[in-house]
Amino acid sequence: MSAPNLFLIYVSDVERAAAFYSDLFQIEPVVRTPRYVPFEVAPGVLFALWSGRGENATAGTPRTSEVGLMVPGTAAAVDEIYADWTAKDVTVVEDPHDDVFGRTFVIADPDGNLIRVSPVD
Repeated sequence: MSAPNLFLIYVSDVERAAAFYSDLFQIEPVVRTPRYVPFEVAPGVLFALWSGRGENATAGTPRTSEVGLMVPGTAAAVDEIYADWTAKDVTVVEDPHDDVFGRTFVIADPDGNLIRVSPVD
């Protein structure tokens, strides 16, 4: 059996979300379609935005999972990303703080999907 290689994030506006994630992660999509925009984040691994069926992407749908960005380095590396991202006027859900796994913070994308930054385990 293979490891998971497609991670879908439900969004209500694919173009808005693609612009958000392209700017945030400094990556470009593999392709753009009206309802699906994938980014290759490692060879053979896609992080994709999908409007899918409308009932799954409404603003009232709770977002309970997180996209994670694990960064090498010290707590200062996490704080540096926080400073860069807050300069882009992102929605902060949790300010930087120390947790059991190290320095971390959480922001939300325009649809409320959560993005956590933390150190490499």
